Amino acid sequence: MSRFGRDRRGAWDEDEPRDIRVTDRRRIHLDDEGESATPAADVPNLKPSYVEELEARTRAAEQKVQEVQARFEQLRQQLQNETDETRRRLNKAADERAHREKANFITALLPVLDNLQRATEATESGASAEDVAEGVRRTATSFENALAAAGVEPIESVGQQFNPELHDAVETAEVEPGDEGKVIDEYARGYKIGERLLRPARVKVGRSTNKAKAVE
Repeated sequence: MSRFGRDRRGAWDEDEPRDIRVTDRRRIHLDDEGESATPAADVPNLKPSYVEELEARTRAAEQKVQEVQARFEQLRQQLQNETDETRRRLNKAADERAHREKANFITALLPVLDNLQRATEATESGASAEDVAEGVRRTATSFENALAAAGVEPIESVGQQFNPELHDAVETAEVEPGDEGKVIDEYARGYKIGERLLRPARVKVGRSTNKAKAVE
């Protein structure tokens, strides 16, 4: 038997050279790292094509909804700005119209003041009562014209049927049965502008009774 050979018991003989195998652990480790470092992009996509299509449509729909909402907010803000601007213009126009009407009414009253001043001067200078009365009549006419220009209308009372919405009965008097409930005298004229009552007329109303009764 050689020096390195094996004997029958399986032991190495010193005369027979040994066949020694060496495993390179470093290569195994590098191979493992190479397999774990494989990019995720190399992994095949296991989703069916119709699922990908649905996902794409969903993303497109969500994007469309966001665009519509953004456009809606833009239009809403624009409409709000235009509404505010229109409201400001209307308020400004209404204020200007009110000031203009007020100025026109005051301008129409100026002749009334002129006539009153003339009547006062005529009285102080010793004018006749007829001249003073004529001046007062002109003043009253000027004032009525100013009221008419402003849209103010007098309320017809005498001879009309008593209307509690237009007349204020301050006194009653005995009358014939045919005149019962009618206005027979006027103490203060009433006025209205359009359908709005400015002041009711203070009147005397006829009553068909044995005694006339004054009321307040």
